[in-house]
Amino acid sequence: MEDLKGRQLVVPLQHLVAYPETLFESRESILLDKDFRCQRCGSTVDKKENALPRQVFFCSECQEFGKITSDCRLVYAKVSEEKHSFREVAFTWVGTLTETQSIIARQLQKNYQQKTSTLLWAVTGSGKTEMIFPTIHLALSQGGRVCVTSPRIDVCRELYPRVVEAFQAEQVLLLYGESTEKYRYTDLTICTTHQMLHFYQAFDLIIVDEIDAFPYEGNPVLQFALKNALKPSGQLIYLTATPPNQLLEEVKDSFAIEKSPLRFHQRPLIEPECLWYNHWGKAGDTSFYFKKFYRKVLELLKDNHVLVFCPSIAFMEKLTRRTQKQFALGGVESVSSMDEVRAEKVQKMREQAYQVLFSTTILERGVTFENISVIVIGANHPVYTKSALVQIAGRVDRKGAFRRGRVIFFHNQKTRDIRQACREIKSMNQLAKAWLDE
Repeated sequence: MEDLKGRQLVVPLQHLVAYPETLFESRESILLDKDFRCQRCGSTVDKKENALPRQVFFCSECQEFGKITSDCRLVYAKVSEEKHSFREVAFTWVGTLTETQSIIARQLQKNYQQKTSTLLWAVTGSGKTEMIFPTIHLALSQGGRVCVTSPRIDVCRELYPRVVEAFQAEQVLLLYGESTEKYRYTDLTICTTHQMLHFYQAFDLIIVDEIDAFPYEGNPVLQFALKNALKPSGQLIYLTATPPNQLLEEVKDSFAIEKSPLRFHQRPLIEPECLWYNHWGKAGDTSFYFKKFYRKVLELLKDNHVLVFCPSIAFMEKLTRRTQKQFALGGVESVSSMDEVRAEKVQKMREQAYQVLFSTTILERGVTFENISVIVIGANHPVYTKSALVQIAGRVDRKGAFRRGRVIFFHNQKTRDIRQACREIKSMNQLAKAWLDE
């Protein structure tokens, strides 16, 4: 019973007897009005394409999370409407917030107390995770239930040990598609946004890290699931360094918008160097087209390890193989969403086991490495949006002493996204300088 609080299950009608009305509530899985709408993911069900025998219908949009049909009910445990009871929550984080971070952290707490949702627009490396800790502590202390969620598995994996360290006495659950840990009720949950489909009015506070990241951005199913998982009286906190204009327009009247242009160490963002590379797409094919890339890698390795972003897995694999031939002692590896051991490779890069790590956009956000320079090869490729380029540039000089980290955008066309990314980084640096000069 306890483990089903806030959790919704798809239950066939004939099995409802196992969920007595004294303990459980249920609602239709698919509303059979003129729209035929799925209540788990919010999608409109096509009557002809999604029909089964005996006038039964199914939802194809969220079937990867378990089959849902119109002859089932969505069942969830009854939750008492009694006021939350306050409790002691140990806050075991040993770090210190900067003056700017403290101001933002207090404002987030104030907004939560006033039942106002917040968009925190803060540059990469500003310490957004640390700034939300006081609000998490406040919500838990007031008897609330908190979820920190992100569209990216790697971001969730990175968040988990940091949250556990800050709240060592709390049971913290980490959920994502490939996780082996079974669901259990906890007051503090970290999960991917896809996991929101399994919750219903469960959380008093949901914090969405990297709200603009794929696959959440522009995905109505995940956006519906997020709102469904929030209690009617709950609040949201959106975290991003690169809010899309559509998001800013959506929240301008209902959210407080807090902005921070300063990184934790108060050094400016590293501004990209845009370098012409006419035939970058052939760099993995021949030595002639490879040498420009290779010379730049050797130059950057004098000061730092190098993280190379590639626009596709196939291109990345070819370029990785050619680079590995030049490094007789090893130290060159690649990682992508298809890599079964990508978590281990990311950890090895943190430990500086590789000189060069090639990656797709899977590492564009949410991960931190010390002593890194970045190359984006083919920065004009459509996969590199303005937001993606800003996030990638933000991987450099996130922590530790300054090591002359650089950001290289190799391109053969200076696209609007490249120009906008460079302008946004420069604009944030100018705003940060003005804040520091006050």
